[in-house]
Amino acid sequence: MWRSIAIFLAGGILGVGVGTALGFFLFPYVFPPPPAVEQLTAEEKTDEVAKGTFLHANPSDPIHYGKGGVTVYQGNVFLEKDFEVGPGPDFHVYLVPKANVREAGDVADTMFVDLGKLRSFKGSQKYAVPGGVDLKSYPSVVIWCQQFGVLISPADLTFTGG
Repeated sequence: MWRSIAIFLAGGILGVGVGTALGFFLFPYVFPPPPAVEQLTAEEKTDEVAKGTFLHANPSDPIHYGKGGVTVYQGNVFLEKDFEVGPGPDFHVYLVPKANVREAGDVADTMFVDLGKLRSFKGSQKYAVPGGVDLKSYPSVVIWCQQFGVLISPADLTFTGG
């Protein structure tokens, strides 16, 4: 009898643990947040520095993907209205001082600039660039999962004249 009770309790604890883990993983897919619709003011749009497009760094991974445009202005990084990434926990926007980022090691081994937590998995959003950052030294914008140290989506920047 005690063995049956122990098995029942162990199964209950294991079931709750697995159910909770699945809930955390599936929640953003079942209940995604609304798309972001931030806009830049006329003053913020004046000094365009670079443009890029997010890409799917690892096509064999259907969960971690990204797409859409990014524009870097003198003071802001703006994710365009067509921006989208697969949902997940603790995503951040980084400026990375390395070109052609395609693997997690390309980010982890650099002195990146963390612009903040991603506010939405879809839609336009802007992130302030800290003062004193030389934007020409950062040829990539990256969406990174801090919790698991995973590269979600990189964007290679093409710098405009000047």
